[in-house]
Amino acid sequence: MPIPAPNDVAGTAALAICESLLLALNDRNVLPEREILGILKDAAAAHEQAPPGDQDALHVAVAALINNIILGGNSVRRR
Repeated sequence: MPIPAPNDVAGTAALAICESLLLALNDRNVLPEREILGILKDAAAAHEQAPPGDQDALHVAVAALINNIILGGNSVRRR
């Protein structure tokens, strides 16, 4: 099995940490679900509206991943 690239490892770790933080903020009633979803939507929009350039494929992939997180409910425990 090949070793993942360091960027892949760092990105996956960052995503897991952020999702855990969002869950904790919601569980502790610090941020309501709508605010967490707003954060995720803002993050996706930032990539969807990024100026054209050599990172277009990356921005499309990041926006798609964030939108899938929103649809899957991974960062919010739906009540």
